Amino acid sequence: MLQSQTSPESAAPSDTASGDSIAQLAARLKAAGDPLRLEILRLLSQDSYSVLELCRIFELRQPALSHHLKVLAQAELVSKRREGNNLFYRRSSHNDGLQQLFASLDRLPLNPERAAAVEEIAKERAEASRRFFADYGNRFREQQELIASYDVYGPQVAQLLKPGSAALEVGPGEGEFLAELASRFERVTALDLSRAMLERARQFADDRQLGNIEFICGDTREAVARPQSADSIVVNMVLHHTPDPAQILRDLHAALKGGGQLLVAELQDHRQDWAREACGDLWLGFAPEQLQGWAEEAGLQNGRSVYSALRNGFQIQIREFIKP
Repeated sequence: MLQSQTSPESAAPSDTASGDSIAQLAARLKAAGDPLRLEILRLLSQDSYSVLELCRIFELRQPALSHHLKVLAQAELVSKRREGNNLFYRRSSHNDGLQQLFASLDRLPLNPERAAAVEEIAKERAEASRRFFADYGNRFREQQELIASYDVYGPQVAQLLKPGSAALEVGPGEGEFLAELASRFERVTALDLSRAMLERARQFADDRQLGNIEFICGDTREAVARPQSADSIVVNMVLHHTPDPAQILRDLHAALKGGGQLLVAELQDHRQDWAREACGDLWLGFAPEQLQGWAEEAGLQNGRSVYSALRNGFQIQIREFIKP
């Protein structure tokens, strides 16, 4: 009886691939095998931080911290992106073979001193955004028009709305999208951290006699306080102004009903740093996979997507995420 045999040549690619995978895993384990680097990976699981922010959190000089980040980056355990003159780091989503390690790591609490520094940085980011929108006058709308006017994304977001009884808009801006929500839902909530912006949205609603809207001044913890209350939540061009976009998505997951939708209109990542000063942007947009990663970590499922390129070099992504 004839027996099939595998030639050494045919076995070689598989053996080589296996060896490469083992070597890569060993390199990642070696890079992670340091208490401080494990702390860095624990912190970067939920948010992006600049080098200077990480120096504050870990009380390290920049050369020492940069060495640790270089080791983690070479092992593909962290990813980096440039925001103007700063590099921001986040834990990479490509952690094949290390999921169990990171799951255990993420269950550990942050060191109290580290947690206090993280909270202080979050407050500073939020305050910078709050100051801008408190003082902006008419300049914000004029500059925002240079990036993406409401007419560019509003109608496309409206087309993705599902029917329901209750809707929430986070950061309603001038209030234009509230007209869409008020005509489709019995109850609408407008939530904004800036009292000045909320008053503009309220004036828009009053001018158009939209009587089914509740206006709340606060952050998304107000949404968490109303668990499973919204069929649809809309966040139009807001996340790039917020200090912790991943936390926003976690909060909104709690406010959604089962089967409810979260609609996000956002800029894709770009390099036009003037938007920081002109429009109060904390982030220069987001890569689509970054938004999807945050949504999945929050317990949301990916839905429909629309992408648009604008003549001024910006790109918009409109994303739907569903709560199972």
